[in-house]
Amino acid sequence: ELRRVLFGIEPDAPDASAEPAPDKAPPDLEPTVPDSPRPTPEAIPGFHTLPIDFETLIANEEDEGLKSAHQWFSQRTPTPENLWTGYFEGKNLIWIVAEGFSTLAMDPQRTPTLWKLSHQGFVFDHFYTPLWGVSTSDGEYVTTTGLIPKPGVWSYSLSSENYMPFALGNQFRKEGYKTYAFHDYLYNYYDRDKSHPNMGYDYYALGQGLELESGDTFPPSDLEMMEQIVPMFVSEEKFAVYCLTVSGHLTYTLDTNAMSVRHWDETADLPYSEEVRCYLACQLELELAMESLLRQLEEAGRLEDTVIVLSADHYPYGLTDLQYSELLGHEVDPVFEIFQNTLILWSGDMEGTAVHVDKYCSSLDVMPTLSNLFGLDYDSRLIMGSDILSPADPLVIFANYSFINREGYYNSILDQFTRWDGEEPDLEAVAGMVAEVQNRVAYSGTILDTDYYRLILEWAGMIGP
Repeated sequence: ELRRVLFGIEPDAPDASAEPAPDKAPPDLEPTVPDSPRPTPEAIPGFHTLPIDFETLIANEEDEGLKSAHQWFSQRTPTPENLWTGYFEGKNLIWIVAEGFSTLAMDPQRTPTLWKLSHQGFVFDHFYTPLWGVSTSDGEYVTTTGLIPKPGVWSYSLSSENYMPFALGNQFRKEGYKTYAFHDYLYNYYDRDKSHPNMGYDYYALGQGLELESGDTFPPSDLEMMEQIVPMFVSEEKFAVYCLTVSGHLTYTLDTNAMSVRHWDETADLPYSEEVRCYLACQLELELAMESLLRQLEEAGRLEDTVIVLSADHYPYGLTDLQYSELLGHEVDPVFEIFQNTLILWSGDMEGTAVHVDKYCSSLDVMPTLSNLFGLDYDSRLIMGSDILSPADPLVIFANYSFINREGYYNSILDQFTRWDGEEPDLEAVAGMVAEVQNRVAYSGTILDTDYYRLILEWAGMIGP
């Protein structure tokens, strides 16, 4: 693992002579006639693809690394459309990445709004939020791009120089939406003043259009931010909003966390250590922010036509494993269980309805899932996550190259795959999955390093040079 962090990994080059995956496209969609010109590439009907001529790209590419990337992407199975494609088309979106949020922070009495949202709408029974090297920034990058961050760099910052066509801010802006991004901390922290506008948002944060009374304390108040920002967009005909919170930030002590102090009386009598009670206390500010958001949307008559999405940037690693185990009620498994979390995906017209999704998924899958639900154009072969609501095989990837799929889970530390059914694993299939995980990591780095989306979409004529 140290070698991988220091030097990266080389992707396994796909066999250029290999046949495409058999379910890449139905065979009658691209008929070929001997000795006739190859037809102009088209998006594959019924699949999330764009008309990219990978064969010509491969034939004309002199750079071996890029040629390998073209081959790998061309052989990926695209994600099919499904019954949920376009389900939210035309609705507004409020998308929140919540600092240090965890399923264990919710309680039907203390956090009734979060509890309601997490138990209605789409309910994902096996959702994970892996921790990456640059914590919050990498957590944002994974969630909003469907790509895996490159170790040792600020991937989101570096992406600000790249063409990011699948970012939802850019996607919704093309559809005529007003698009905003908000953060209740310093506007240029992790270069968000560069990355977030590049993702298609008008960006507001402390020092750039957003001023909070709690801004001089740490962490600032999510509730204050929500009370200020909702009036900025709620009257727009169509809006798409991305919001990064901060009230749940470590450290979890009364000496260092202003939000823990603010809500201490509500958690002081709970049967946990002081640090755990401080963590639960500061998350109550997020609860108030969400309560305010729903109230303001309802008062403006926009609740039923608005989709609310919330997930964590990472689990609350400001707690030790022992303290996290207090909340669980048993000793936590630090390889997989500690990353289990909640994805809220709810709209006002789904109140009282719960659609349970019994599929292993992670923050890497959020962006393509939303793209499908809103009926947006994207190429699923160029995204490392997949639409959770599609029949695509699940794959949850962790920073140490461990993974979970429909068959079981692979612990990279032990180099051991365990099947859910207890049977002996097919070692050849496991080796194939290990290579798949390594390739997704490596080719995510290729996308970042080479501005790959711009390169291939300019070639396809879908953007100007």
